[in-house]
Amino acid sequence: MGKITKEDLENRTRNKKAASTSWIKVGMSTCGIAAGADEVYAVLCDEVKKKNLPIEVKKCGCMGMCYAEPLVEVNLEGTPRVTYGRVSKDVALRIVEKHLCDKMLVNDYIYDL
Repeated sequence: MGKITKEDLENRTRNKKAASTSWIKVGMSTCGIAAGADEVYAVLCDEVKKKNLPIEVKKCGCMGMCYAEPLVEVNLEGTPRVTYGRVSKDVALRIVEKHLCDKMLVNDYIYDL
């Protein structure tokens, strides 16, 4: 294995910054997990990977709306930051298709924090 050059480090930093501008957070607190956040997280990870989207899927803690779990927050460059509630596997697939690919919001599941 060769030495890492300054250019290699700059490219890695640049790529990491580009990937971090768009992200998805899934609320994985106790209430989120009880409501099915594990499955939603797995679906989002799989679909983002299948479609080779430059979006990081992250886990986070309580988002403060236990009644609307599972919660998914989407920050996609070029669209407003949105929190989706009562997200099922099917809704997660719609979020990927409509919001991430077509840059259209899935209005029926948007919650205001």
